[in-house]
Amino acid sequence: MALGKNYEGQNCSLARALELVGERWTLLIVRDAFYGVHRYGDLLAHLDIPRAVLADRLATLVEAGILERHRYQDSPPRDEYKLTARGVELWSVIFPLMSWGERHFATGKPLRTFRHAKCGTEIDPASRCPTCGNTDVPPADIESHPGPGKPTHPRQDPVSVALRAGPHRLLQPVL
Repeated sequence: MALGKNYEGQNCSLARALELVGERWTLLIVRDAFYGVHRYGDLLAHLDIPRAVLADRLATLVEAGILERHRYQDSPPRDEYKLTARGVELWSVIFPLMSWGERHFATGKPLRTFRHAKCGTEIDPASRCPTCGNTDVPPADIESHPGPGKPTHPRQDPVSVALRAGPHRLLQPVL
């Protein structure tokens, strides 16, 4: 029997949130949007996600106001997806979850570190800068840096290569 996609009968805000972001791949798509991955093809290549699943998750995130779809001129014209203000609020959930995973499940040194762009200090899991005393560094003021960990089999998709190349400000296009 297949599991349902909602938590009918649960009068709980966590259940409502999980209906949106709790499906497999969804938080990884949002994470990549923070990294500046905006185009469908780049998300597809970086995540190795099935096309139908990516299309479904993007449509759900757009409908929920987490992402906005914008048309960019190419041949043929295509869409790109950017975080809305509501989507940017998810950083306060995603970054601590990433940090928790790094502390408890990493198999080596971190592949990526996050620093306050203003002073270069690594931010803590609550997005605080210990040097500046900034208690809530917004994602737009955070740089992703290649960490000391080296992947055993580095991915060669354009997003992975770009993220390994050097510092990158969150929310700015990676490609």
